[in-house]
Amino acid sequence: QVQLVESGGGLVQPGGSLRLSCVASGFSLDYYKIGWFRQAPGKEREGVSCIRSSGGTTYYADSVRGRFTIFRDNAKNTVYLQMNNLKPEDTAVYYCAVRTGLGLGQCRSDMYADWGQGTQVTVSS
Repeated sequence: QVQLVESGGGLVQPGGSLRLSCVASGFSLDYYKIGWFRQAPGKEREGVSCIRSSGGTTYYADSVRGRFTIFRDNAKNTVYLQMNNLKPEDTAVYYCAVRTGLGLGQCRSDMYADWGQGTQVTVSS
């Protein structure tokens, strides 16, 4: 079965860094677009960053551009989200998700079919 498992979340002070991991099992990530999404209490789920199956082309939300980096290691069947200079407004549950298709596509949650369980990121002093 298709499974995605996120890890790496936790509590960090503003200005700190975290690296989230998403490990796939039951299938290879080589042929899937991957996205990181987040949802804070009372807010809609938003696309944080997405990457095409071949790597290279990426998308970042305006709020995280320059601070977050998405990258993948297909040999490990894993995608990462490196988060630097974290801010309190980054606090949310972070999810990884995958979809098929050519190119990057839109980094929209309704376009992604398979999801992980999420990992909590809390940025607070």
